[in-house]
Amino acid sequence: MIRSFRGNCLLQSILNSQEMTPAEFARRSGWSSRMVYYWCDNSKPMSVEAMHTASLILGVPMEALYTWKVVEKD
Repeated sequence: MIRSFRGNCLLQSILNSQEMTPAEFARRSGWSSRMVYYWCDNSKPMSVEAMHTASLILGVPMEALYTWKVVEKD
């Protein structure tokens, strides 16, 4: 059996690499700036829907928004 565990959110790093502020991302996505800042500082996890929308806006795969730990168990 393989299980995946979500690690840290990489949204802030991706925004930095694309020279986009969290406020601009919030404007483009329709989420409040407060929620975007929660994601950027790992206070709250992104929902699957938020991850999908972010991937479309930023042009990255959904799984690129977080670090992942994959564990294989017998």
